[in-house]
Amino acid sequence: QVQLVESGGGLVQPGGSLRLSCAASGSIPSINVMGWYRQAPGKERELVATITNGGNTYYADSVKGRFSISRDSAANRMYLQMNSLKPEDTAVYYCRLIGSGSAYWGQGTKVTVSS
Repeated sequence: QVQLVESGGGLVQPGGSLRLSCAASGSIPSINVMGWYRQAPGKERELVATITNGGNTYYADSVKGRFSISRDSAANRMYLQMNSLKPEDTAVYYCRLIGSGSAYWGQGTKVTVSS
């Protein structure tokens, strides 16, 4: 089993920045992909960004150039630096880890972008 705990959410004004963290613990597969997803009120959960063990990244078009995903594999942590935040970025952000045929989710951290 893998446990994922997100932190770093909160209220921020449009144009502001936040940094989300995801801490992984438990039996973490040595080869895995980690990612951030988000779910806005009344909408489906959507992919934001992913990062592999080797550091390969993928971003949804809606966040390219504004968000940056990174990971510290030694510390079993993943980060999402969010800049130039917009009201439409308001959502609960979830951490996900996929490896060894299994997928795990964190409990989510809420991000609200509002003036």
